[in-house]
Amino acid sequence: MTDSQPEASTSYPPPQKCILSQAHLAAFQRSNTHDEIVSYVHELDDSIVGVKLSEAGDGSERTRPLVNILDEILEIAKATPPVDNKLSRFGNPAFKTFYDKVGEASRGLHERIPGLPPGAIDGIEKYLQEAWGNKQRVDYGSGMELNFLCWLLCLSKLGLLQKEDHPFIVLGIFWRYIKIMRYLQSTYWLEPAGSHGVWGLDDYQFLPFLWGAGQLRTHKHLTPKSIHDPEILEAFGDEYMYLSCISFVNSIKSASLRWHSPMLDDISAVKTWAKVDMGMKKMYAAEVLGKLPVMQHALFGDLLPFPTPEEDPELAKAIEEEGAGEVDSHGHVHAKGENGWAMDCCGIPVPSAFAQARVETSSHPKSLMGPVISPFVARPGIKPIPFD
Repeated sequence: MTDSQPEASTSYPPPQKCILSQAHLAAFQRSNTHDEIVSYVHELDDSIVGVKLSEAGDGSERTRPLVNILDEILEIAKATPPVDNKLSRFGNPAFKTFYDKVGEASRGLHERIPGLPPGAIDGIEKYLQEAWGNKQRVDYGSGMELNFLCWLLCLSKLGLLQKEDHPFIVLGIFWRYIKIMRYLQSTYWLEPAGSHGVWGLDDYQFLPFLWGAGQLRTHKHLTPKSIHDPEILEAFGDEYMYLSCISFVNSIKSASLRWHSPMLDDISAVKTWAKVDMGMKKMYAAEVLGKLPVMQHALFGDLLPFPTPEEDPELAKAIEEEGAGEVDSHGHVHAKGENGWAMDCCGIPVPSAFAQARVETSSHPKSLMGPVISPFVARPGIKPIPFD
């Protein structure tokens, strides 16, 4: 991440979505903002090598207010129960009420951040607002997770978070965010945004796996294949994000890891966590920062600028030749002509895993029928990123 910091007294307009086509995505990948995001992910990853979740501590005067903000948002969710929607396995409409309540509370929550100028709130609060899911589609995915990362990056660029805060940013703040997201996903049955089906890490998150591999990078005894040992998951799941994520995926999916998450199963064959960590970084750049269906959710403003056609002649030329993309009534961009995970833009349509698990439990008691394996049809063009 760059060492330069914007003037704290500057007023920043609300960030906007700018990536509407492959041309815009390519411009983003050439931009300084792309490099800043990648650098920030790597810096945070390096800061937690060998550090357990229980060693996160209580944070600093800079970070504790952010934890308090997250706790307030969790209380908003708890005060907004799901509506009776038993006939649907898809998103619960109460999430829209939760989303609106967070928006109403947003400015007041940001005013509690010490040193944050009032003029900067407009420039960052939308990142937090859009980190919980899409209101219209009632879904959530790695694009929303990216918005939370960018919220933290903006606070860092404003000088409100320092390098010494990095371990707590991941193990204290981000992990708290993940726990809240699990609550929202299970409460409101958020649909996976652009789910990759069984060829994803899990239906919703990416960064806990990346940073979780970083945590374990130098561990002398736990290896990638340790994820198959239930006793290890139980003993160390509260200390390491990667193991906690595996336990979580196992808890909401039927059958074995090999069946419901073959990519995670394949990764477990890699010899060292260092190689897993390196592979996760490559995958994040390719499958999150490099895919239009994900990056259409990204927000850009003065703190994280998007290149203009004047600044990027290649962008200007490509827009003229390619067009600006197709946007639906929900502001969703429908990508065309991609291969791999994003080959059909919105991924494989699936309900919430929590809803699916409930249906399977009620319809097919395991004591009578054994685990239920959801059907999957292999699709061309889907290849895991090599980790060796």
